[in-house]
Amino acid sequence: MAEGETRLERNEPLLIAEGLSRSYGRIAACRDVSFLLYPGEVLAIVGESGSGKSTLLQLLSGQLSPSAGRVSYRMRDGVTRDLAALGEAERRFLFRTDWGYVHQDPAQGLRMAVSAGANVGERLMAIGWNHYGRIRESAASWLDRVEIDLARIDDAPRTYSGGMRQRLQIARNLVTEPRLVFMDEPTGGLDVSVQARLLDLLRNLVGELNLAAVIVTHDLAVARLLSHRVMVMKGGQVIESGLTDQVLDDPREPYTQLLVSSILPP
Repeated sequence: MAEGETRLERNEPLLIAEGLSRSYGRIAACRDVSFLLYPGEVLAIVGESGSGKSTLLQLLSGQLSPSAGRVSYRMRDGVTRDLAALGEAERRFLFRTDWGYVHQDPAQGLRMAVSAGANVGERLMAIGWNHYGRIRESAASWLDRVEIDLARIDDAPRTYSGGMRQRLQIARNLVTEPRLVFMDEPTGGLDVSVQARLLDLLRNLVGELNLAAVIVTHDLAVARLLSHRVMVMKGGQVIESGLTDQVLDDPREPYTQLLVSSILPP
C-alpha cells in the first residue's frame, strides 16, 4: 500500500474510462471502451497494429480528446476529476507528478542533448526541488536503480545504446514517484536479450513502487510478465478482457486464440 493511502482508497478506482470513442471522419479508431483501473494494478492492452490500442492510450493519458465518452482520474486529494475539465496547467502538473509516460522511442521522452543526470533532475525541478546537491544525488540514485553506470551521469543520452536510453526514460518518469504510468510498446525495437533485461527491471520497479500502469503492446509475453489484466482490441473495440492468465491460457474469442497461437512454438 502506498504511503498515506488508506485501505478504502485502495478499493476505489484510480482511473475510469467510460464509453471512450475516437473517430477520424468515418473511421472509428476507438469505439465505446469502458473499464476501471485500481491503484497498483497493471493493465495490458494488446492487439495487432491498427487495432486501436495506441489511440486508446493517448485518450487515457489526455493527449487526444475523445469524440465521445470521458476519462476520470482520482487525484491525491481523493476527488475524482474528469480530465476534460482540467485546465492546461493542471494537466501539465499531473504529468510532472502523478503520471509518467514511457514512449517506445525514448528520444520522444528524453532531452537528447543534455546529460542523463539533467534528464532525471529536470522532473524534480519541475515540482519545486532547487537544491543542486539533492537533485544530483536523487538522479544518481535512480540511474543506479535502472542499472546505468554512474560514470555516465554527465553523458548525453544520444551517446547511450537503445536499451540504456529506455532505462533512462524510465528513471526520468519514476523519480517523482507517480501513481500511474502509461507505457507505449516499452520493449519495441530492442534486441531480445535487452528486452528481457528491461522487462525484469520494469516488473521489479512496478511491484516495488506499487504503480498502476497501462501498457500497450503487441507482444503477449510482455503482457503475461507485467500485467494483472489484459484487454484485447480489434478494429478499435475491446473484444475480450479478463485476468491475464485466464485470457492468455484459455481465450474465448477466435481472434484472441489466433494471437495466442501465433506466439506458440510449432
